[in-house]
Amino acid sequence: MTDYRTLRVALLGAGAVGSQVAGLLLRHGDELADRAGARLELAGIAVRDVDAPRDVDLPRELFTTDAESLIVGSDIVIELMGGLEPARTSILHALSSGADVVTANKALLATHGAEIYDAADQVGASVYYEAAAAGAIPIIRPLRDSLAGDRVRRIMGIVNGTTNYILDRMDTEGADFAEVLADAQRLGYAEADPTADVEGYDAAQKAAILASLAFHTSVPLDTVHREGITSVDAALIESARHAGYVVKLLAVCERIEDASGAGPAEAISVRVYPALVPRTHPLASVHGANNAVFVEAEAAGSLMFYGAGAGGVQTASAVLGDVVSAARHHIAGGVGVGESTRANLPILPIGRVTTRYQITLEVSDETGVLATVAGILSEGRVSIATVEQTVVADPDGGPGIARIVIGTHKALEQDLSDTVARLAASGVVERVVSVLRVEGD
Repeated sequence: MTDYRTLRVALLGAGAVGSQVAGLLLRHGDELADRAGARLELAGIAVRDVDAPRDVDLPRELFTTDAESLIVGSDIVIELMGGLEPARTSILHALSSGADVVTANKALLATHGAEIYDAADQVGASVYYEAAAAGAIPIIRPLRDSLAGDRVRRIMGIVNGTTNYILDRMDTEGADFAEVLADAQRLGYAEADPTADVEGYDAAQKAAILASLAFHTSVPLDTVHREGITSVDAALIESARHAGYVVKLLAVCERIEDASGAGPAEAISVRVYPALVPRTHPLASVHGANNAVFVEAEAAGSLMFYGAGAGGVQTASAVLGDVVSAARHHIAGGVGVGESTRANLPILPIGRVTTRYQITLEVSDETGVLATVAGILSEGRVSIATVEQTVVADPDGGPGIARIVIGTHKALEQDLSDTVARLAASGVVERVVSVLRVEGD
């Protein structure tokens, strides 16, 4: 065995991912040393409760409740505690102590990323976070390194496994949202409180990270437009299927150019919402709890990254890849891996985004209603591409209820929103059933 220099590795957190990382470090130490060019010594594991049950059997003497002391003297600090604090304080302490940091903490990076990257730059350290955006899928390095010389035009990603599992089951089985959510919780895909997943908060955090990398611009979390999937029901899923679409919760990060002179010449939009995806698009075939990120670059063209977006051992794979990179940086020396956010592109609000829509309305089945609806759309600068109408007869012999599904050409979000509000107040529309964007066609 080659005589390697030893690097001390501190692990903060031993949950589902942390315990797997520790186990792999201990079991595969010789192999990792060969790859990293340094022996990786697990100096200790900081936890809140040293006696809590773990997914992996680990030596008890490695555990401590004193994270601060463990960080001091470590070369690499792996933060897998989650949450904002004390994770933020621990990472800043590690960087100021001269350590490189590996983290999977998407919430922390989306909220305090700029502060953490700046702290790393000041001391020449590096922050690695491959596991923060899509679990085991290698997307951070391609965006930060491989595509650094290209211009990324657009990213569309399924970056939350829980919502993809729910929507996929609803699509393939015709299952009800509440029923599938309960199954997801029972299988461990969803937390007891699923709000972060089903309301799009988790996906929004990942979208902010991906957009920051792709467009070399700091993207604060509060600039990401966010909608969840709780309004998606079986009827909407069936309507999408009939029209040749599948419903997916998408993170969309887009570079927008405006030659009109009315706004900035170039800006970006970052948004999360349920959208209709053509069944011919690669993202439509992403099933179960898997994730996928579809990247469109000016020179490289279309690229897709697919795989497990969560899971202890899967995420641990991405974390250990970062640990090996950090070890190589220590051996080679020099300035750490920095973040490029100098483009400073403006971030457009959702109202300035242009896309296609599918509007589903319930109206009385009476003469002139469709003409009225078409007139309101025209006045709102929303052009109709397709119309499909189905009628449910009134058993008492009165006017039936017609369901109208309208596909639009590209329209400005603000125009569409104002137009839908006028439709709802028009007196001819009984109910606006849904408004979904169409992406990927």
